[in-house]
Order: sequence, then structure tokens, then C-alpha cells
Amino acid sequence: MRLLRYGPVGRERPGLLDTTGQIRDLGGVIADVAGPALGDAMLARLKALDPASLPLVEGNPRLGPCVAGVGKFICVGLNYSDHAAETGATVPPEPILFFKATSAITGPNDPVEIPRGSVKTDWEVELGVIIGTRAKYVAEADAMAHVAGYCVVNDMSERDFQMHRQGQWMKGKSHDTFGPIGPWLVTRDDVPDPQNLAMFLDVDGKRYQNGSTRTMVYGVAHLVHYISQFMTLEPGDIISTGTPPGVGLGQKPPVYLVAGQTMHLGIEGLGHQTQVTIPAGS
Repeated sequence: MRLLRYGPVGRERPGLLDTTGQIRDLGGVIADVAGPALGDAMLARLKALDPASLPLVEGNPRLGPCVAGVGKFICVGLNYSDHAAETGATVPPEPILFFKATSAITGPNDPVEIPRGSVKTDWEVELGVIIGTRAKYVAEADAMAHVAGYCVVNDMSERDFQMHRQGQWMKGKSHDTFGPIGPWLVTRDDVPDPQNLAMFLDVDGKRYQNGSTRTMVYGVAHLVHYISQFMTLEPGDIISTGTPPGVGLGQKPPVYLVAGQTMHLGIEGLGHQTQVTIPAGS
């Protein structure tokens, strides 16, 4: 099942994608694709609906972030062995965690801003894990039961802010528009093996990232288990699980984004995103 949110910024409505690729409105069933709608019981109820019985959404509306009310946007650094190698870093003995501000979240096809003073804005296609039920001190064997589903994330980064402006990575990760998510939340029953998904990212038609979640160092179940030892995961929280090789930082010489470029990215079974880069506004 593919859940989504559509409509103008700040006024999105819940919907689902039917088998013909058309959007069906879920506003009469759930208030939003958010915490209360992400548990197994409600997902089962939604899956049992006949999409043809739901109002058809006409036209081609904007797609918003695929989940609302995100409390925590947790990212995992250097979690692909081949990405760590391209950056000259050592694979960490435990997952590296950092936060991205939830104010960075945007729709999958919304413009991405180049921050003021940026010289090293970079891209990262990532598998996003959306939590469905509260998880605290969960065992790895039980971790997947707490996952509502998955989505595509572009973990945008400003490398100079990230590496040279002191403190934690969040300075380079949290600019407005640096967290496109979607187009859909694909429920976990439709993703039988999250550790075997092809993923890619193009800039202006050139393929830079062409990887697979197979090279993830710490898999989804371990990450949910591990993070739950340090904080309680709540419904709607997102874990962005790291990126494969091919980021701008890893090119020789490095390649970074400027205004007026187009990124196109996707993950097998989870859909595609397209973003145009623009100068940062006020």
C-alpha cells in the first residue's frame, strides 16, 4: 500500500495511490498520514478498503511530505561500506547518529534551496524508515514490528557547514528544504526485503549514485533496535539510513550543486523524486 499527502503546502490531505497510479482521497477515513494512522490496526483497515470506493483526486496535484507530524528526523552517517570508502572514512564500530531539523522536511518534488554562503551543497539518496508504533528498548528480533513503512529521502547536506563550522553535523543538514521525503510511504508488507533495494541519483541527467541497500553496514532491524536503546521512537519518526557512494564530496574533484540544477532520484519500489535547486529565500 502506498500512502501519500497531496495539496498545497501546509494544507495537504491524506491519500493513497491505487493500482492504476491514481490518487484516492482518504480524508473521510483518517485525519492525516501521521502518528495515529501508522499503527498496524489502522494500516490493516486502510488496506482492506476498496480504493474504487474512495473519491478520485483529479488532475496532477502537488505531493507533500509523505508523513506529517514528524517528531524526530534521525540520520545515520557512514552506513554504507562503499560510501565510507569513497570518503576515506573508516566504517564505524557502532552507528553514527545525528539529527536533521524537522523544519527541513519538504515534498518530494519541491524546490531545494542552496543556502546563503554555500560552496558545498551535496546530495544523498537514502532509504527512510517510518516508525509505526512506539519503540523503547526493543530487541532486534522484534524491531521490524515497529516499522510502518519506507520512503525515499534526499538527505541534502552542506559539507562546509557540516565539517568546518564546528560542533555537530546538523548545521550542514538542516537548512530549509534539505529533507525531501516521499513520494509515498510504502507499507512494510509491500517491501519484503529492505536490504535488497536498488537506488540511484542523477544530477542534470548524469548518474552519480547507483547503489543498493545490500551494502548497508547496519540494517533496518539493527538500527531500530539500536536507536531505541538511546531514545524512544514514536509513530511518525523517520530514520534516514545512510547513502551509497556517488555523493558530490566523493567525486574527484568534488562536484557540488548550484542554483538551476535538477536532481532525480529513486529507490526500487518506493518511487522517484525530482527537485530543482534555487537560491535560498528569506
